[in-house]
Amino acid sequence: MVFCEGRTTEPDYLRSLKREPAVREIAAVDIRIENGNGVVPLTLVKRAVDARVRNPRDQGAVDDVWCLFDVEWPKNHPNLQEAIDRAESNDVHLAISNPCFELWLALHFDDHAAWLDNEAAGKLRRKHDRSTGKGLDGTLYMPRRAAAAARALALAAKHEGDGTLFPHDNPSSGMYRFLEAIEPNK
Repeated sequence: MVFCEGRTTEPDYLRSLKREPAVREIAAVDIRIENGNGVVPLTLVKRAVDARVRNPRDQGAVDDVWCLFDVEWPKNHPNLQEAIDRAESNDVHLAISNPCFELWLALHFDDHAAWLDNEAAGKLRRKHDRSTGKGLDGTLYMPRRAAAAARALALAAKHEGDGTLFPHDNPSSGMYRFLEAIEPNK
């Protein structure tokens, strides 16, 4: 079960991922799009925790509950650390993109290690996929997802090596952990 704050781009990506044979054969991905007024990471995590409580792992209906959300720069979402703490203490996994999901999309095409804000991440993504707005063509991204995961993992290792702590670990994306969870043999 996946909760995401994005209305278009993240759901488009997840739907494309669900159609991939390697994912379709081993995982049933239930996407919950939480948007509207007041949906920030903490709200998203609260809804995910409620879902986790209603679907305990030992009853087998739902193995994992994930939240996908952004940090946002230049102004971070409020209560990010509280959202992380609540998720960690309630068996909810996180895939946080910093500054935003567009960085994850850009990593499908190239490395990027310099700090950037949301606007720059959007421009970087559009440079690669030539998109004009929200949404995406999954056929451009799915064949490149393993490379994106490797690049995101390298960024995480760089930040860990540098001692850079959240939310200053910009750029980064935890989407590689999500892919590892739903494609463990990849």
